[in-house]
Amino acid sequence: MTGEITLRGRVLAIGGLKEKVIGAHRAGIRKVILPHENEKDLAEIPEEIKKDTKFIFVKNYSDVYKKIFKELPHYFSSYINLPNP
Repeated sequence: MTGEITLRGRVLAIGGLKEKVIGAHRAGIRKVILPHENEKDLAEIPEEIKKDTKFIFVKNYSDVYKKIFKELPHYFSSYINLPNP
């Protein structure tokens, strides 16, 4: 994952998506977690890289946590399932 997370857990858009995805691909990374707001920027990514990479778009930290760990611990879920502004 790349980008910034607010204190409320919102994942913010990033710049330089094309360069970051190409760099990740060259390093052998085939699954990339990106801010939902950057989904429109996939048009900049070369097709051969898009075909070989899984893109996961997230809006808040709880989305990231669920994608990485599959399930939230019951004692933690109330803290990170915050509404999006």
